[in-house]
Amino acid sequence: MTAIYNPNAPKKSANLSINSDLLQQAKELKINLSKSLEEALAEKIIEQKERMWLRENQSAIDDYNQRVQKLGVFSNGLRRF
Repeated sequence: MTAIYNPNAPKKSANLSINSDLLQQAKELKINLSKSLEEALAEKIIEQKERMWLRENQSAIDDYNQRVQKLGVFSNGLRRF
């Protein structure tokens, strides 16, 4: 699988506001906040890019589906199931 970001890019400080209870529990459980945020952001970015791609290509997908519905797929005469 291809990385969606450069894991070797330098770290950059950021100011965040976090629910105090979540922060306390994370500290007690020794959860690495930076790593957790990076993983969650990567997932959100993937989801958003998938939604954007689908929106941008929806017309072509619809056209293709209509074509298959009307004409079938190229292998219809070749398959034995």
